[in-house]
Amino acid sequence: MTRAVIVQARMTSTRLPGKVLMELGGTTVLDHVLTRCAAIPGIDKVCCAIPEGRLHDAVAVEAERCGAIAIRGSEFDVLDRYYHAAKALNADIVMRVTSDCPLVDPGLCGEVLAMLRADDSAGYAANNFSHCYPHGLDCEAFRFDALARAWKEATGEYDREHVTPWLRRAPSIHRLSLDGPDPELGKLRWTLDFPEDLEFCRALFAHLGPGIPPWSETLKICRAHPELESLNAMRRQR
Repeated sequence: MTRAVIVQARMTSTRLPGKVLMELGGTTVLDHVLTRCAAIPGIDKVCCAIPEGRLHDAVAVEAERCGAIAIRGSEFDVLDRYYHAAKALNADIVMRVTSDCPLVDPGLCGEVLAMLRADDSAGYAANNFSHCYPHGLDCEAFRFDALARAWKEATGEYDREHVTPWLRRAPSIHRLSLDGPDPELGKLRWTLDFPEDLEFCRALFAHLGPGIPPWSETLKICRAHPELESLNAMRRQR
């Protein structure tokens, strides 16, 4: 059995173009994401799924520099991009992480992955059915056969662009939820969509030590420095 984490990344983000290659803590945002994904317990391969076209070539170069497998595909049909990447990787289980989450937690991702692996009847697992973790710790895991069904049956533009909505609502898919500890935590923004988020991440990374601290330690730093959360509080989406 092959378990792969696939990170979608592109240069043409509408709200903060080129964000995946922006500097954060001495390296790129993408480097942080891929390094953390490589540390997820139970993961065999790390892939960066990138749109075709010269505009995105720099993302492919950076992904390979970080040790990830770069696979190209459709820019707007991201479900198709995921399906073909997973097929090329011969993945039985896929974990989905987005490239705007430089604080994604390997341990938390590992819990979601382990939950899915432990239940043979389940096709999908996630930690964001209820918003009880900071936004930016989101992860999903699904079996390849479930992904193949979504690829074949999902027809809506939203479903194709966002990869997993069909899996999250299809009656025939057995789903598992890793519930977070506190709905108040779901109001926190640890993701990267706007310039204010980049300001927050850069300020936070100045307080982080070496290695990959668990998300609970990152939360302690945020609580000790409330001025950090004020940097992007106006962009709360939940």
